[in-house]
Amino acid sequence: MVASSTSTAPLVAVPSEAERIFALQRAAVAEQGAPSHAERVAALDGLLALLRNHRRALVEAVSADFGNRAVAETELGELMPLVAGIKHVRRHLGRWMKPQRRSVGLAFRPASARVAYQPLGVVGILAPWNYPLYLTLGPLIDALAAGNRVMLKPSELTPRTTALLQTLLGELFEQDRVAVVTGGPDVAAHFSRLAFDHLLFTGSTRTGRQVMAAAAEHLTPVTLELGGKSPVLLCRDYPLKKAARTIAIGKYFNAGQTCVAPDYALVPADLADAFAEAVLQAAAELYPTVAGNADYTSIIADRHYQRLIGMIEEAREGGARVLQRGDDGAAAERKIAPTVLLGARDDAQALKEEIFGPILPIVAYDDLDHAIRLINARPKPLALYCFSTDHAKIEGVLQRTSSGGATINGTLLHVAQEDLPFGGVGESGMGAYHGREGFQRLSHARAVLELSRFNMSNRVAAPYGKLTRMVTRLLLGK
Repeated sequence: MVASSTSTAPLVAVPSEAERIFALQRAAVAEQGAPSHAERVAALDGLLALLRNHRRALVEAVSADFGNRAVAETELGELMPLVAGIKHVRRHLGRWMKPQRRSVGLAFRPASARVAYQPLGVVGILAPWNYPLYLTLGPLIDALAAGNRVMLKPSELTPRTTALLQTLLGELFEQDRVAVVTGGPDVAAHFSRLAFDHLLFTGSTRTGRQVMAAAAEHLTPVTLELGGKSPVLLCRDYPLKKAARTIAIGKYFNAGQTCVAPDYALVPADLADAFAEAVLQAAAELYPTVAGNADYTSIIADRHYQRLIGMIEEAREGGARVLQRGDDGAAAERKIAPTVLLGARDDAQALKEEIFGPILPIVAYDDLDHAIRLINARPKPLALYCFSTDHAKIEGVLQRTSSGGATINGTLLHVAQEDLPFGGVGESGMGAYHGREGFQRLSHARAVLELSRFNMSNRVAAPYGKLTRMVTRLLLGK
């Protein structure tokens, strides 16, 4: 009997696509070093041209992935902040890159000290499905500005958008600079275990814990942009109908599939019913119909749709009043009409879990102290919204609560400010990016001390004698 020629051959693991690209980028970091200011600006200019030249294709791909996504929502919520973000970074990048002078202690002079910002190396970005352009390319802007090589893993729930980004970015960048990795949860799990120099994840708190645990194997630092239950607090002094319209705009934008969407509304008890009706009236003006309305976005996938339907039914069975405009045919388009819940139990899913859909529970409060206690009884949210015309009251709410960010007398808009950091706190995330904070987050602040040739610090050494005693007396006192 002749033995098989492969029977004793050692098994050699074939690197995955992600591992191959990671090795390629790691080698490029070692060989080419940090890109210049001109190279970074050129990369940002290329990204800006990509967004402008392929605007229609990008919008159509996102809409196809959702089933229907309003064109204006993709342009306003994704393309516009990306373009503004690139322009802001490009305008300030040269100043951010300059080393910062720092002071030198008296005993160590003559010398100079500075902080120099260096690229971290290879950055991994795990992006979600709800804003597949903004939450993929937004972190990429900061990573490129900081001079890093970047690997992107978009969500498998937006395959058309992912395929288009892979093609367009592949035409713009070599794989050793920017590359897109595709696949499902197994690929994402493998991706998060690579030895990145930094890993940025946007998604649920549950998955964020898994990503952080995987990154810990290599001590990879992480930025986690998670979610949670972002409250909107309506104070009695603010015009109710005006607040209701503003809140409805923020809540039902992208059919509520926004990580910083108002997740529940705290309203004075005697105004709860009137507020609920005002929100639904505002929603009816924004979206006169749901089925067949190109301005109203579908729920991304059937399992998410069924989860939301189950959340509504559970609240109803628990005694909540479910206020919703009926719209025949909406289910066929995987759409849920704007919904308000009144009187939901504290243990209802809609008051325990992040909703991520067009459902707004209203929670009645007795006074402002009661409202703040209700906010602080939950994990720290990604966003907080307060409606009031009383500056002292607003400051009191901000000082007594904690959240990743906040908008006063509005919703969502703080995220779109390119000169404000975006990030969570506690269970809503860690680390912040956007603009200067994004550049610094994805850079290493390297401390550099340069001694003058006249520096005498090498004389303060063993065997210790008069000079050492003189220096210690000078610094410590008699």
